[in-house]
Order: sequence, then C-alpha cells, then structure tokens
Amino acid sequence: MADSDNTTTLPFVTRRQVLAGGMITSTALMLEKGTFTGNAAATKMSPSDPALALWWEWQTAHRLSERLCRRQQRLETKLIESIGFPCVTVRVSEGEDVTVHSIEALNEFLGTRPDMAALREAAEAHFAAHQARWDAAAEEIGYNTVFRAEREAGDWAQDLLEAFSTIAATTLAGVAGKLDAVLREGEAWEECSEFPWPQIRSALNDLVRFGKLEKVFNGERRS
Repeated sequence: MADSDNTTTLPFVTRRQVLAGGMITSTALMLEKGTFTGNAAATKMSPSDPALALWWEWQTAHRLSERLCRRQQRLETKLIESIGFPCVTVRVSEGEDVTVHSIEALNEFLGTRPDMAALREAAEAHFAAHQARWDAAAEEIGYNTVFRAEREAGDWAQDLLEAFSTIAATTLAGVAGKLDAVLREGEAWEECSEFPWPQIRSALNDLVRFGKLEKVFNGERRS
C-alpha cells in the first residue's frame, strides 16, 4: 500500500464560534436606546421589568465572553502557527501514516496488542513532548489565563440565559430581551437557517414592529 497522510479529526480548542465583529442585533440596539421604554439611561439603572433587568446583566456577560473568546482565538492561532496542535504521527505496518491528536485516540488506534507496545510507548512519549511544548508556550503568552476567564464569563452568561426561563416579563421590552438573548446565543452555536431560529427571529421582528407601532400610537394619542 502506498504511503498516505490520514489525520484524525482536529480537536476544537475554542469554546464556540464567534461571529465576526460580535453579534449586536437591531433589537439589542433598540433596547439599549430605549425604543421600547422611552428612556434608555433610566431603564438601564432601574428597569421595571425583571426580565429586562436580567437582559442587561446577560448583555454584559455575553459581551465579555465574546471579547475574551476572540482574544483566546487570536492566541490559539498564534500557538497553532508556532507549535502546532499536540499530535503524533504513527506509521502502521501497511506503511500508512496516521496522525492523532490525543492519547485516547492513539490508544484507540493502536489498541492493546502486545506487538504494538513498543510503537505505542514511543508514540506516547512523542505526544507528551509535543504537549509539553504547547503547554509551556500557552502559559508564556497568557493563553491559559484568557482561556479560564473566557470559560468563567461564558458560564456566567449561560447561567443568566437559563434564568430567563424562570423570570416572567412584564413588558414588550422584557419579552424582546428574552428572545434576543436566546437568538444570539443560538446563532453562535447552531445552523441559523434551521428550526427554531427562523421562527424565533420572526417573532422577535414582530415584537420590534409592535414596539414601534405602540410608540407611534401613544405619541398620536397624547397630541
């Protein structure tokens, strides 16, 4: 068999995909500008709707997580370019080269056969040396610190997102805030063209339109 380069699936080190430039929806901008409430500053300081208050806190956590994730990805790219993901390439008896990116994958590939013991031991040592270079470089450039901070910020945002299910909104702004948070989180993880994201986006657009109409109607009623 001719030599070939087969590579196992490269692991994703980053927490999630971050949309280029961050994800600030038109609804988020409207909530920040107070389109639904009439006074953004007062609403941010003392929102009457508990769901809206939760949205403001989630917005802070989400933005922090996004910033840290982008920084982490930049550092990760630097590590990949200078060190490369920890891996080891093993040549099997048929002459085929296979690259694995974890000890687990290595053990799964080589198995526990006695005749593979020497090859397995050498491959594990090679992988450990590569991992040590990655770890040392990651510590030196601050990758590990940023990675931990991003995880903490992401967990904070996730806890707040889950809290939306237990908080009742009392205004259109609060309902819009709930949908905005769910949609923005979903768009970072999922295929945005599939259920339920188009439906959630449509409902959110309806709320934005109602909010605008309500503002216009109230203005005309007061005139």
